[in-house]
Amino acid sequence: MTAASSPFDWLRVGHWTDVEARTGCTVLRFDTDVVASGEVRGGAPGTRECAMLDPRRTVPGVHAVVLTGGSAFGLAACDGVMGELEAEGIGYETKFGVVPIVAGMCLYDLGVGESSVRPTAAAGAEAARTASTQFEL
Repeated sequence: MTAASSPFDWLRVGHWTDVEARTGCTVLRFDTDVVASGEVRGGAPGTRECAMLDPRRTVPGVHAVVLTGGSAFGLAACDGVMGELEAEGIGYETKFGVVPIVAGMCLYDLGVGESSVRPTAAAGAEAARTASTQFEL
């Protein structure tokens, strides 16, 4: 792995990886408001909050994006990212508190490595906590 430095001081990247099971998750955190968009394709896409990427939505952007292995099970990593952001007071302001907007996408990697090991909420939280402008590629 080689280290890279983000040319954008508002972007932090964090990882959780299980080398033996050959799975993991990557979190992209934004320290400023960002507008994101995406396109969902395929016969069985595994996504979370991707409808929020439509520019016609009430929420103007996202606070983090999670790319995860573990098929749909790995989307649990998004819960951990939401918890970390909420604890830091980062999110869309509502009358009852902040709601972090975390878009997530998973890939089906259950046939590679150990299929019973999947990114969890704790894995997502760790990746969000350790996110930095210096990250491995």
